[in-house]
Amino acid sequence: MTDERLATGIASVDRLLAGGLETDCVTEIYGEGGSGKTLFCLEVAARVARAGRWVFYVDTEGVSVDRLRAIAGSDLDRILKRLLLSTPKNLEEQGRAVATAGALAREGQRPVGLLVVDSATFYYRLSLSGSDEDDARQALSLELADLVVTAREANVPVIITNQVWRSLREGTLEPLGGSFLNHAAKTILRFDRLSGARRRAVLVKHRSLPEGSAEFRITDTGLEGPVPGDRSVPSPPAGVQLT
Repeated sequence: MTDERLATGIASVDRLLAGGLETDCVTEIYGEGGSGKTLFCLEVAARVARAGRWVFYVDTEGVSVDRLRAIAGSDLDRILKRLLLSTPKNLEEQGRAVATAGALAREGQRPVGLLVVDSATFYYRLSLSGSDEDDARQALSLELADLVVTAREANVPVIITNQVWRSLREGTLEPLGGSFLNHAAKTILRFDRLSGARRRAVLVKHRSLPEGSAEFRITDTGLEGPVPGDRSVPSPPAGVQLT
């Protein structure tokens, strides 16, 4: 376990996470559509690429070029030179893209700062209730195992976004993928939609931090925080190294 953190640049979320994302594990973000999951990934990816490190971005749902341009601003060209974007068309291609990104990160010939899979469960969801559901579950499990190894061996933070389903019994939104996905992620964040542009990040799981929440908001140029009334935990603690 490392004490290093990758700051997201969103002040309230960084306080919630004691400085940012841990660099040797998988962080899962789940929430309903429009909760800010992809914008968060783009925000962090742009920050890493702007610092001169490579970003592997596996996109299954279609990244908004306009949103990336708004976040990047005048640094768009510099960011695109460090952004390796893969757009798989099915779960098999997604697995190959993750395997390639992981191998490149682990070999260490270039400074890799982030690996994103957005969304990790898009194609998996399409297979549910079909004849190939078991094969899809196995493929996703192998992909997650590859991501865990990459994060640990290359000390590269991994972000996966996840879709949700509504539990009729509990009336809550739950992440797809079941227990094997939740076990793979050492940090789990749920993004909630509030009023207007306001959003809330809820820390559902962390290996060293207590549960908590932080508000942020969506703007024309990305995500910002904190907002008035934010209740995120005050950190980082002594000894945490920010990267």
